[in-house]
Amino acid sequence: MAMTSIHDLVERCRAGTLPSAIAKLPSGFVVMGERQVLPGYCLLLPDPVVPHLNALAPEARGQFMFDMALIGDVLLAITAAARINYAIYGNVDPALHAHLFPRDSAEPESTRTAQPWAMDWNAAPLYSDGLHGDFKRRVGSELRKHYASR
Repeated sequence: MAMTSIHDLVERCRAGTLPSAIAKLPSGFVVMGERQVLPGYCLLLPDPVVPHLNALAPEARGQFMFDMALIGDVLLAITAAARINYAIYGNVDPALHAHLFPRDSAEPESTRTAQPWAMDWNAAPLYSDGLHGDFKRRVGSELRKHYASR
């Protein structure tokens, strides 16, 4: 498989050099989205990186999907989100990764039903610890509590 930006992100997570990294889960790493197009936007990156969901063995596939849903549970618990939008494409970066977008019922009418890629990503704030660090730490703490209790 060709190297992708997903490979780069996972390597940076492993090295502890990705500022937006939230936590290591059994299936991979949770990170904040580089552009916070919707507040709380996160990604789940598999470790090791694979081309797509179907490339994972059944147990690893189940773990990835479980971890993805668990991140959604945490996002629902600590945000005002009405739901979480989940997306796995891999068309631009051909490596498995899942996008999680908290959706708030108070979003403006113009974006409430829009899919995230229809939004203005260039206008979205870049991840910064100053703006998003407390949120990142809360998500990480809740995820670690779940796995510590297992």
